[in-house]
Amino acid sequence: MYGHQGKILHVDLSKNKIWTEDIPEEWRKLYVGSRGINAKLLWDYCKDPTITWDDPRNIIIYAPGAVTGTTAPASGRTSVTTVGCTTGMYLKSNTGGHWGAELKYAGYDHLVVHGVSDKPVYILIDDDKVEIKDASRLWGKDIIETDTLLKEWHGEDSRGLYIGPAGENLVRAASIHCSLYHAAGRGGGAAVMGKKKLKAVSVRGTKPIRVKDPKKFAEVAEEMRELLRADSGAQGLHEFGTAGSLAGVNELHAFPGRNWQTGYTENVHPITGPALNEGGYLKRRVACFGCTIGCHRYSTIEKGPNAGIASGGPEYETFGALGNGPGIIDTEGVLILNEICNRLGLDTITAGTVTQWAIESYLRGVLTKEDTDGLELDWGKLEEVKKTIEKIAFRDGKLGDLLADGLKIATEKVGHDSYKWAIINAKGLEQSNVETRSAKAYALAFAVNPRGNDHLMTETFAEFGSSPEAIEVIEKITGDKKWASPHFTEYRAEIVRWHEDVYEITEALGFCVFTSTAAYGVNPDNMARLYTAATGIEMTEDELMLTGRRVCTIEKAFNVTRGATRAHDNLPWRLMNEGAASGPLKGETNSQEELDGMLDKYYDLHEWDKETSWPTRATLEKLDLKYIADYLDELGKLP
Repeated sequence: MYGHQGKILHVDLSKNKIWTEDIPEEWRKLYVGSRGINAKLLWDYCKDPTITWDDPRNIIIYAPGAVTGTTAPASGRTSVTTVGCTTGMYLKSNTGGHWGAELKYAGYDHLVVHGVSDKPVYILIDDDKVEIKDASRLWGKDIIETDTLLKEWHGEDSRGLYIGPAGENLVRAASIHCSLYHAAGRGGGAAVMGKKKLKAVSVRGTKPIRVKDPKKFAEVAEEMRELLRADSGAQGLHEFGTAGSLAGVNELHAFPGRNWQTGYTENVHPITGPALNEGGYLKRRVACFGCTIGCHRYSTIEKGPNAGIASGGPEYETFGALGNGPGIIDTEGVLILNEICNRLGLDTITAGTVTQWAIESYLRGVLTKEDTDGLELDWGKLEEVKKTIEKIAFRDGKLGDLLADGLKIATEKVGHDSYKWAIINAKGLEQSNVETRSAKAYALAFAVNPRGNDHLMTETFAEFGSSPEAIEVIEKITGDKKWASPHFTEYRAEIVRWHEDVYEITEALGFCVFTSTAAYGVNPDNMARLYTAATGIEMTEDELMLTGRRVCTIEKAFNVTRGATRAHDNLPWRLMNEGAASGPLKGETNSQEELDGMLDKYYDLHEWDKETSWPTRATLEKLDLKYIADYLDELGKLP
């Protein structure tokens, strides 16, 4: 087999059983790989809506992309798929680093973990040798300690994927880390591993990956590299990381602060990408496998009382959720909080968002000092935020246990209309730091995202028209470059639908989505040509984009089995009912009328039923998904 290694590795922790199966050739055409085949596998094993995230029948799937491990640029990504613990619905998360390429070199395209162990274990993969090993010496260790021990035991050339104490404690904000500082962070996938008592997966591989047409493959890969070198956004990502855009977003009054009560912060510079460089905190730029951009950061504090703090990042989202959100406008303060999350295995977005909600709830008198275990919460208090995050990771005290379950459950427990300042939608995932009241394609994308309110399923950055390449993308989608502005509602459905498909095929192939939805050197045309050269499977641009639509429909259908309706495609109460705090769009909200108009058009483009938001039988069968239509029919979930 070319491109793919052709093998799915299964490990059943309940039965202590290990086996492999071949990837059906048809799947490579219909779903391509990684995120796509993961969606098919999760449907096959977990479509029964009685299978919850903590059910032994739930599986968790790890899959590098179809061209991961090759010379294709920035193609080192791995998708992780499971029934999510935050929402109880479909969860796909994605991570960089080098672990995915190593799994491919070991000879596997997918690792599927079944069952629950009765004691802590880790999986050791060394080419064809696969073992379930005792992890009692790893249990309780943080991310860095776990990585250090795995490398001591299995060699510096091994690659680890692991959870920290937060995952062990079934915290719904727990993140899966690999290659140390790269995380599949959103949705609590690490809690699924924690429930299975799976601490880590250590991999080492030596097998080659063959491509069908090496000459053509090399030509297309080089074309991608050249386009990325020339892209106007790629250099900024290299120089300042994702936080390079933060000051500009703040000037647009679109940088959320104080639990989304503000959109602009005076003297925001200390929590920006340039501040890391100027302050001497940035020690090196880090690239994932095969990446030519190198947007990741490694930052340290070398002087003063905080000397010794060191970690990957921070990213834009971390500066937002742990900096501007709780009012920590301090470089070293965010570096400290970021390191705690990275060591303990916490998603910085959710950890910061639940902390902001707790601060506002305390200031409103909804949480008492007894509820906060004596902490006097307020904006800008670093020590209190630090203690809160540590409490979350260990479920320590009343506050830690409350916030560890996420805002959906916390607001139900606390009551007092506290859902009104909880930045979640009906699905329940805490929102990432995009001001959807002034970015309408993002608003729609967040509302329909199958895993909840965030940008990492459908990144519509091009709507800002911030580069010539972005404007060109919007013109391609809409026919007119004038729609490259975030304030329009027109053509937002078309923009979201196009980006959904591009995002899916990018991840199915294993590319970083920055290369196709933030920089634009990787595009549907060259991805289709590269896939054909890699696998020998003829694939046009339109056919590849159709696989994106097919997989997005599977993800939607999975949520339908779990009760999702049109009502779940919404936005947080605060963003729908309270106006933007400042700037040219002061007072602007995401109105229901506005959202409904975009949703109607979006469902029409998908050919889904507008009243329920459910895929129809005709649409499913047109996408070669009759097996899904038949099952939804059994459940009474076809429109």
